[in-house]
Amino acid sequence: MSQTLPIVCVTAYTTPIASLADKHCDLLLVGDSVSMVLYGEETTQKADMEMMLRHGKAVSKTAQNALVIVDMPYGSYEGDKLTALKNAQKLMDKTGCDGIKLEGGEAQADTIRFLVDNDIPVMAHIGLLPQSVSKTQDYKVQGREEISAIQLRKDAYAVQNAGAFSVVIEAVPEPLAAEITGFLDIPTIGIGASTVCKGQILVSEDLLGLSLGRSPKFVKKYADLNVNIERAFADYAHEVKNRQFPSDKNLYGTTNTHPLRKAS
Repeated sequence: MSQTLPIVCVTAYTTPIASLADKHCDLLLVGDSVSMVLYGEETTQKADMEMMLRHGKAVSKTAQNALVIVDMPYGSYEGDKLTALKNAQKLMDKTGCDGIKLEGGEAQADTIRFLVDNDIPVMAHIGLLPQSVSKTQDYKVQGREEISAIQLRKDAYAVQNAGAFSVVIEAVPEPLAAEITGFLDIPTIGIGASTVCKGQILVSEDLLGLSLGRSPKFVKKYADLNVNIERAFADYAHEVKNRQFPSDKNLYGTTNTHPLRKAS
């Protein structure tokens, strides 16, 4: 019996990244991590609806193959179900995405159910909840203590029963993530969790080596583009300062009458 291949997911915030990732990934997440990765904020709490709409639209209009899911930003769904529905519908309508993601297990089960009942596809998110973190140093593994592990099991059941089509499990010990994957019927998408998860997700800039500062333990760099990009800027600056760029092949029309070229 053939085994289903794991689901390949990455974040995407821009047209170039979406275009390249779309060729190889099953799902593109327009994550609220955009506030940290592209705007230099310390946490994801700084992402707002305007930001998610702008980047969600860019990715959705670019993707041809992958499912596009957009994060509901902090403060857009926690208050009441009607507000959550209004904001979810806005994200879907304005971006053209295929569904939304929100954080929380049992605490958000009623909201998830309400959204699903109103034709909003929902990806859930349990374990480490970045929107609940106010400082970078507060990012910690979840589920190490038994009381926390028990709650995570309840969270997993709750989001499935509420109708979520999949669930991200973040920063959870491998045995617990594998256990949750084993008893759920919906796909689990791991980030800092188990290889047994039905899929994996990483921030694109992390795996490309574009992120600044220290990377989480669960990140693997598949490239080191920071080095290449800095080298390109250095080479460009050198050629500009030495009047090597632009050369004749970069210019329109004749250049032999340029006063600076005569002087040199």
